[in-house]
Amino acid sequence: MRLNLSDTFNVELPSDSNTTNTRRQVSKAAYSYVTPKVPSIPKLIHASKDMVEAIGLELDDIDSQDFLDIFSGAKVYPKTKPYAMAYAGHQFGNWAGQLGDGRAINLFEVEHNAKRWAIQLKGSGETPYSRQGDGLAVLRSSIREYLCSEAMYHLGVPTTRALSLMLSGDDVLRDMLYDGNPDYEKGAIVARVAPTFIRFGNFELFAARKDTENLKKLTDYTIKHFYPELAKPSKDTYIKFFKEVTNRTLDMIIHWQRVGFVHGVMNTDNMSILGLTIDYGPYGWLEDFDLGWTPNTTDRQNKRYRFGNQPSIGLWNLLQLANALFTLIEEPEPLESILKQYQRDLEQKSLDMMRSKLGLSHQEEADGKLVTDVQDCLLLSETDMTIFFRLLANYKTGNPKKGLDIIHEAFYKPEEIKDAIEDQWKVWFQAYDQRLQKEKLSDSERQKHMNTVNPKYVLRNYMAQLAIDKANEEDYSLVDELFQLLKKPYDEQPENEKWFAKRPEWARHKVGCSMLSCSS
Repeated sequence: MRLNLSDTFNVELPSDSNTTNTRRQVSKAAYSYVTPKVPSIPKLIHASKDMVEAIGLELDDIDSQDFLDIFSGAKVYPKTKPYAMAYAGHQFGNWAGQLGDGRAINLFEVEHNAKRWAIQLKGSGETPYSRQGDGLAVLRSSIREYLCSEAMYHLGVPTTRALSLMLSGDDVLRDMLYDGNPDYEKGAIVARVAPTFIRFGNFELFAARKDTENLKKLTDYTIKHFYPELAKPSKDTYIKFFKEVTNRTLDMIIHWQRVGFVHGVMNTDNMSILGLTIDYGPYGWLEDFDLGWTPNTTDRQNKRYRFGNQPSIGLWNLLQLANALFTLIEEPEPLESILKQYQRDLEQKSLDMMRSKLGLSHQEEADGKLVTDVQDCLLLSETDMTIFFRLLANYKTGNPKKGLDIIHEAFYKPEEIKDAIEDQWKVWFQAYDQRLQKEKLSDSERQKHMNTVNPKYVLRNYMAQLAIDKANEEDYSLVDELFQLLKKPYDEQPENEKWFAKRPEWARHKVGCSMLSCSS
């Protein structure tokens, strides 16, 4: 197994002078060297062939002892020095100080086909940033991260990727519900991949400590390797850099809203500097359309990270990044201007995104009302978001009376669609039909377009839980079945029609199928 190594982060940025793996405050450093914990009996459950080839390996390598050893943490790849990143962050709106990679260890960077990839293990043991944690991960959370990161990629959502999923052979103690009843679970390790895992929090750490020298080094490094089109470092370049990060962050969140994804923990330490979805913990997809839904039990009371609030939280997090970069820019006006532009762009891009979901190819002044009205209708009764928009593509212009029949399967309680609720839907379909009359696309052309932005298959929590339950019985077939299904989320896949269905009633309140904790 041969990789084209190209380490930069742990070559160009300052390291922690203390090389002992003890929990501590780390200063004047971007990372600490740390060796992964050797697992007892590593076993490969699944590997992404796409990512194996993307990082420059052969498919035959998947079955090699080297692959098992390196991506389980059993051995360190020759001439590499694994490390954990130092960063800080705001968690649930509060400053948390130093955080860092508490259960992730970066192995190395590689270059292949003119692309740079950083590879890290999640669940490979404690680091200086583990705080009270053990640095390990359990099988259920690892399956969720492995499946979701690849599913998001194929949905067209900017995301980190996953290379492999392995059992460690070690049991891990976890209090899944935070109710004082911990239990042992199977340990697992995910090898995840991204151009870089730098987060907003990396910048916040140096800024909070008034370590301007290292803040500049980190910013210059990030621009050099990941935003080279912005030219050499200067105040003007830093402003352009912040604008690019802002644009990418907004685009990512618009994609979340498009597919009904709720991240669950939008802390600043979980915000990628590349605008990638990162750190898949208590995430979830909307089952019924609910702007106030959050999958995170920790957020149940305040619902800070609820579906409808994600764009606003993106702005709040960008403000924290702006505060960190202000140290280098020393002018508030350009940063404030970029944040204000985010708000304007959010309104326009959200409307454009909803137009695409409704199959509208050009702009009309009344489109905003049409979007607001359909959301109001979706909130009238428990309505599956994914199924509704997918079925809506089947609508034939000129027959609004048939509208409710077309989307009938999206309602969890179809018997509720009567009287005032039915009347409101009928009014909307009438307006929708009139709007479609202004389109130049044929019904079939519109359907084809809508089916490229409205997925048929998403990773519903109950689906992931079914795979987890089977995996706990040493049956990994459903992990692979879902992995293959979610590689083509916009295709009809008639052989997989069983997954195009509302959440079953048994999953409504089952652990892992509705709300999840941060240990998920």
